[in-house]
Parts: sequence; C-alpha cells; structure tokens
Amino acid sequence: MVEIKAPPCPNIVYRHIRPYDFKVLVRIHHDLFPITYKSQFFCSVVYDRDIVAWGVVDRSQPGGHGDELIGFVMTHIIPARESEIGDMLSYGSSRTEQVLVYILTLGVEEAYRNLGIATSHIQKVIDYASSIPTCQAIYLHVIAYNEPAIHFYKKMSFTCAGRLQNFYDISGQ
Repeated sequence: MVEIKAPPCPNIVYRHIRPYDFKVLVRIHHDLFPITYKSQFFCSVVYDRDIVAWGVVDRSQPGGHGDELIGFVMTHIIPARESEIGDMLSYGSSRTEQVLVYILTLGVEEAYRNLGIATSHIQKVIDYASSIPTCQAIYLHVIAYNEPAIHFYKKMSFTCAGRLQNFYDISGQ
C-alpha cells in the first residue's frame, strides 16, 4: 500500500461513485476492512444497481490523482420487514411499505481522517433517508472490536440495537 499524505489544505469534493472508481474502491476496501467483498458488490456500486453511493476526492492531489477516491459511503434500501432490526421499530398502519436505509460501508483513507469527511457522509445519508417518505430508520453493522467506529457512530446519534453472533465471516471465522 502506498501511503498518501493529505496536503495541508485539501480541496475536498463530494460526488457520486462512477464506473472508473472500481479499482480504487476495491483497493480501499481491502485496506480498510477485514472482510473480502466480491467483485459483484463493487459492480453494483459503480453501476448504481440498488446501491446509492457517494465518494469524496481531493482535487489538490498532485500527479493527476485529483479525481481518485479518498473516501466513500454506500447505502442500500431494505424493506423494514426483511431487516433484523425491523421488529425493534414501531410502525404505522403501512408497515409493509416501510423501508430502512442500510449503510453498507463507510470509509476514509487514513491520511484524510478527522477532517469531517465521514461526518459529511453521514449527513448525506441522513438527507437521502429523509427524502424517502417511507424510510423508518438508518442502520449499519460494526464489528464489536472497532471501537473508533462505534464511538463515531454514537457521536452521530446512532444507538446500539443489539449484537449479532457470527454475523461477519473474517478469514473463515
């Protein structure tokens, strides 16, 4: 992995994920997450197949890298009745129509952390979910030992709805 240091004054720009982001998305996921995602997942992201995703780039990156992703958030709409947290929510009379926005992954390159990028991504997700009249909640999963992520999501007003045993498959375990 090549370590890229953020310039002192990065020129941060948010945009939708594009097909040419495929290789960078794969690399960043490999660097940031202990889970191996299949190629089909990334194809769904870059070709906007049931996954809504936003990326962030640093336009001040030298060497023509000004449109290469340095962070992202990926979401998917799930019918509330199909989610493991659906039973925890209170529904109106239109229970069958209620949906949830599920944050699949959110990541920021290490050199760009603590600049408000992840917070801005969560705000984008909140705005997106708010635009869906039948959206009941936003939710995500975090592995139990990822204390920085848990702290971040608590700071963003997420609450722990419960623990799922054997949810993640990491290196066959």
